[in-house]
Amino acid sequence: MKKRLKKRTEKYKMHSGQIPGTLVYTGEKSDKNFHVECFDYTKEKLEESVLLNIDDAVNYKDTDSVTWINVDGLKHIEQIENIGTQYDLHPLVLEDIVNTNQRPKIDEYDDYIFIVLKMLYYDANEDVTIEQVSMVLGKNYVITFQEAEGDVFGIIRDRLRLGNGRIRGLKSDYLMYALIDAVVDNYFSIIETLGNKIEDLETELFEGHARENINVEVQQLKREILKVRRAIFPLREIINRVEKGEHPLIYKRTITYYRDIYDHLIQVSENIDIYREMIWSLMDMYMTTISNKMNEVMKVLTIMSSIFIPLTFLAGIYGMNFVYIPELTYRYGYFVLLGVMLFIFIALLFYFKRKKWL
Repeated sequence: MKKRLKKRTEKYKMHSGQIPGTLVYTGEKSDKNFHVECFDYTKEKLEESVLLNIDDAVNYKDTDSVTWINVDGLKHIEQIENIGTQYDLHPLVLEDIVNTNQRPKIDEYDDYIFIVLKMLYYDANEDVTIEQVSMVLGKNYVITFQEAEGDVFGIIRDRLRLGNGRIRGLKSDYLMYALIDAVVDNYFSIIETLGNKIEDLETELFEGHARENINVEVQQLKREILKVRRAIFPLREIINRVEKGEHPLIYKRTITYYRDIYDHLIQVSENIDIYREMIWSLMDMYMTTISNKMNEVMKVLTIMSSIFIPLTFLAGIYGMNFVYIPELTYRYGYFVLLGVMLFIFIALLFYFKRKKWL
């Protein structure tokens, strides 16, 4: 916990006191290479390339075709600044691109629209990983910025290469829709995995086979769902603004597609709320299970105490050091007392069994 707070504090210190528009990379993937891929296409043809020189990106700015430039590696501040200069991006936009702690948002400018959203996926340890994706929509281009290689846009690349669907026949606003839709569709797989984890724990608790560290797993799931919720919920506001806005870069024919994304986000949000309630119920169920186990132990101890109280009473009476106790001189007094104690023991066991307390 202290390490996490220290790391978070250091990230905030990196920005405190800086001049607005100063580019400071706050992510953790600092060892990744800088990689730029480019898809330039029309309905009839596609040109796919890897830009070895970032200065070549400006050649696609004012073409009649639609261009998707995907940039991987936000640590390389100079390259990001170079792209920003070529496409006349505001310094505050560039600052938000490299600040990976940015909340999902949308900024509208005269010549372009800037969007920040979160891409979610599970790593090798089955932990939710959040990666920031920034998008710049221009008249005939979309530029995406990612921290490192590896994303959920593989299906979009395949559609561009094969010419499937409408993507090659429409403008850049549809391309941005397709990219956002790929991110949102991946949310469903994240939510499904979370749901399976919650249901497995719920079944385990309900059947009474809970492990000792199951409370730790419940807390981890609780943190995961809150993490996912913070990443997804602001995107509803972004899509709502795109849907209801009248920016010239968003054509009316594309609004329907953005409305479909909004419907998907509503569905994801509802599932998140349901799973959030289920997680709280899991914790209550865990505490109830612990209480039930404690009650079972206390019930056994209480029954044992109830059985031995009369036996201890009899033993205490005949353990007193009085000279004149009538039964002390009786020849079979010891065996009679043992028989009475055995009878009381069996009678109490029968009584508790009849009451279904055993």
